[in-house]
Amino acid sequence: MTAPLDVPGGAEEAHPDAVAQKGGVRDRGRSLGQIAWMRLRKDKVAMTGGAFVVLMAFVALFAPVIVGLFGHPPNQWNREMIDPALGMPLGGMGGMSGDYLFGVEPVTGRDVFSRIVYGARISMLIGFLATLVSVVLGTIMGIIAGYFGGWVDAAISRLMDIFLAFPLLLFAMALVGVLPDAAFGLQDQALRIAILVFIIGFFNWPYIGRIIRGQTLSLREREFVEASRSLGASNLYILRKELLPNLVAPILVYSTLLIPTNILFEAALSFLGVGVEPPTATWGGMLSEAVDYYDSAPNFMLAPGLAIFLTVLAFNLFGDGLRDALDPRTQS
Repeated sequence: MTAPLDVPGGAEEAHPDAVAQKGGVRDRGRSLGQIAWMRLRKDKVAMTGGAFVVLMAFVALFAPVIVGLFGHPPNQWNREMIDPALGMPLGGMGGMSGDYLFGVEPVTGRDVFSRIVYGARISMLIGFLATLVSVVLGTIMGIIAGYFGGWVDAAISRLMDIFLAFPLLLFAMALVGVLPDAAFGLQDQALRIAILVFIIGFFNWPYIGRIIRGQTLSLREREFVEASRSLGASNLYILRKELLPNLVAPILVYSTLLIPTNILFEAALSFLGVGVEPPTATWGGMLSEAVDYYDSAPNFMLAPGLAIFLTVLAFNLFGDGLRDALDPRTQS
């Protein structure tokens, strides 16, 4: 007969269920995705950021419905809300009321709430699509450089260095400033948005490319890759079936951190007047227009500034929490 185990805290603490409840190691039977979700769900800050990201995506998708219920058309001039002598909104706080939740713009009287909602569509659209372009290019180039090594790695690494040293902001300003009215089957705002997505996404891929390259360099010498080689697997099979699934976590994490960077870049271009053209509502464009009225109508600047700040902060908080949840070396 074996002697009983001497466990501090008594039999209740030694029970397997108690160990599991205290954040122990009993994760058997759960997939890596389920374990990551459990860890992420415990991070209240990350979940708050994720909830705000979902809210902004919902606002962007259903902007016409939201504006129809709570606002006015974003480009409609409401002169009755403007003092004809001063050109400033009537009433306190920039004309805030039940009909104009965030007030109205000076001179034009356009509904600030509606323009913030419609501006979310531009920012989220460009942010997500540009990130998709960067992730696809960066993943392909990074995994090829890391797996094949040699002159392939050297050539792609030097290409990354060139792109990272490129004056992206100046190039974007120059290119967008000389755009024709129509090209590639697109015209006007659709063409400008497509060009912005291409510029931001195409020139930002080296950032994620370097991360994927570094991860691939460590993975290519692992036992499961060597086993696939010994069984005669092709390079394409190893890249798709062995390496790429193990790179999903860093790709997801960096994507959530790259989206807010792209949103800020779009806002900067719109602020400088080379982004999406007015009267289309963009957060950066609203900030640019608000510069002349920051002392007399501060809410005109506050609304788009807070929209950019909170959206970028939410993405960063969610990205940090996602990184911790997907990293098995962090503590639960």
